Amino acid sequence: MKPAIQANSSSNALFEPFTLGDLVLPNRVVMAPLTRNRATHGTDAPNDLNALYYAQRAGAGLIISEATQISKQGQGYIWTPGLYTGAQVQHWKTVTDQVHAAHGRIFVQLWHVGRISHTSLQADGAAPVAPSAIQAKTKTFTESGFVDVSMPRALEAEQISSILADYAQAATNAKAAGFDGIEIHAANGYLIDQFLKDGTNHRTDRYGGSVENRARFGLEVADAITHVFPKARVGIRLSPVSPSNDAVTSDPDKVFGYFVAELSRRGLAYIHVVEGATGGARDIAPFNYRALRKGFAGAYIANNGYTREMAMDAIADGAADLIAFGKAFLSNPDLVERLKRDAPLNAPISETFYGGGAEGYTDYPALQTSLS
Repeated sequence: MKPAIQANSSSNALFEPFTLGDLVLPNRVVMAPLTRNRATHGTDAPNDLNALYYAQRAGAGLIISEATQISKQGQGYIWTPGLYTGAQVQHWKTVTDQVHAAHGRIFVQLWHVGRISHTSLQADGAAPVAPSAIQAKTKTFTESGFVDVSMPRALEAEQISSILADYAQAATNAKAAGFDGIEIHAANGYLIDQFLKDGTNHRTDRYGGSVENRARFGLEVADAITHVFPKARVGIRLSPVSPSNDAVTSDPDKVFGYFVAELSRRGLAYIHVVEGATGGARDIAPFNYRALRKGFAGAYIANNGYTREMAMDAIADGAADLIAFGKAFLSNPDLVERLKRDAPLNAPISETFYGGGAEGYTDYPALQTSLS
């Protein structure tokens, strides 16, 4: 595994191989997780269209799947895939088989949304769960369209163990589905992030108050998953200062510095860091990303608004080991080749981001088609 900070003098290093844990990636371009709301209606299982979509993008050094709920309780949006039923595992296996046939590598991003949900998405119309009973000032996507999220209920301490068991089972299911690894979703105001941040966590028990207590749940999730899946194949996504889904904290450097140091001690393969506001400005709040990178022994994946030039510079000067691209991968299945050639990129069609079929999903042209 590479040292925490290592400059690479080659301007082409973005396109050179990189060893992530025990997995050799052919390049340092990562496909970021992208929610597309195209799972099969009624089962929340992937389908053949999803398999084609991921296989088209197998040129990425690493694909991180769309966020995938570990349980029905963990679901926050309509038509997002799960990994907790036999049918879901079986259909994810079709996806991973096709990615591997195209010589790609794919990690699944495991997800529990916590309070970012709606009663219509929960079993028996139950309230979503959260560290504290604080309703988020945000919306979610349901069969009725975008609606305000529901008021959550605070988890009892003894109920947390069942969620940890769901994470462990999802890790077991990820093995059965043929994934190369797991990314823990601890960003963007979802459940783990809700525990980490003091704006969303007002607990007074062992899961609230101090930095160590607020980090406890996320570390227990990491432990549950690495007891099942090799730690060299497990990473985690973080968003220290992003206000996404109304989750903020007064002490980002302190809480994420501690959290990342503990993750490093556990030997995780990488941290995947949203620098700034998710999908927005990079400079919304001061934060020492260099210190975060230095405090982690594994790889650092940088994310948020990177251009080709920014990505190449970040790799060359040692600011990051890998760079994750989101919207660019959405509309450019052959993004790595386009970046190598400095070729034009297809523009994404925002109207087809969420829900629908092949249009705006698997019909973006590849480079040769575009230039012919």
